[in-house]
Amino acid sequence: MSKGVLLVNLGSPDSTDPKDVKKYLGEFLMDPRVIDVPLWARTLLVKGIILNTRPKKSAEAYKKIWWEEGSPLIVLSERLQQKVAEQTQIPIALAMRYGSMSIKKGLQELHDQGIKEVFIIPLYPQFAMATTETILVLAEELRQEYFPDMKFTDLPAFYNREEYIEVLSKSIAEKIEDLDYEHLLFSYHGVPERHIRKSDVTKSHCKIDGSCCATPSKAHQYCYRHQCYETTRLVAEKLDLKEGTYSSSFQSRLGFDPWLQPYTDRTIERLGKEGTKKMAIVTPAFVSDCLETLEEIAMEGEEIFHEMGGQEFTTIPCINDRKDWVEVIATWINDWEKNTNSTPA
Repeated sequence: MSKGVLLVNLGSPDSTDPKDVKKYLGEFLMDPRVIDVPLWARTLLVKGIILNTRPKKSAEAYKKIWWEEGSPLIVLSERLQQKVAEQTQIPIALAMRYGSMSIKKGLQELHDQGIKEVFIIPLYPQFAMATTETILVLAEELRQEYFPDMKFTDLPAFYNREEYIEVLSKSIAEKIEDLDYEHLLFSYHGVPERHIRKSDVTKSHCKIDGSCCATPSKAHQYCYRHQCYETTRLVAEKLDLKEGTYSSSFQSRLGFDPWLQPYTDRTIERLGKEGTKKMAIVTPAFVSDCLETLEEIAMEGEEIFHEMGGQEFTTIPCINDRKDWVEVIATWINDWEKNTNSTPA
């Protein structure tokens, strides 16, 4: 059976024009796994309020980070795709969950090449409703409607896989090796607390308290919060970070519902107020640099830190298209291709 791979990332507007940004935000925010409220409430919130105010502001933010070749996230994802393709023997397609580089187009590209078995790789280390789950649900809907002769296998969350932790740790070590930093902040994209409870397969484990994420449970397979903290723990262990010199936080909250805490902006603010003069920050929920890393963290975050008296603010790039990351993905793909169960070793 002919095989192929579909790499899937978040997506991006086609340009920094407010009209393109509005179209992109509309698709993104109307996803019921992103804003998981009844359709009437989501429509009222998104189309009645957010899309009337936010596109212009977001367009200005995109302009600050836009590259000559286009959206950084798209460009970096394309570079990753090309480099992975050089190390594999099967077709590698690229798609985005939102925007014009749709999952349907990616699957069609593979289908046109006679591909019947697809290995879907969501480019998210940790599982979340609003990232991995929405990709897989949409892919299955598209398969049933347009590609019934295709078979899908997907790569599970890889937040704790040794080879990923090795690459992430190395990327951090290279940046902080000669850096006299006082605190290293691991900033993950935030999600509403209710997403954690909704993803709890036990329906009772996730209490979002100080202990549930550290208490073994099958709920952890789909618990974004646990997987974020576990990523931090494994990297800290790998790099032998001293207790008290690092912490985790969550960025990009939206609306008034309780989101995962502590919040990144308030954490940066607190560190500055408490006298931290030199800090570094890494964003391990993303494999590709994007608006949330290049503008929200590297620009807004640094501004907050300086306002609070901080002096040196170092942003650690995502793993993007690093050679060792490309090799890891290529290995997963090659292992899957050889494995009769179509799952990576």
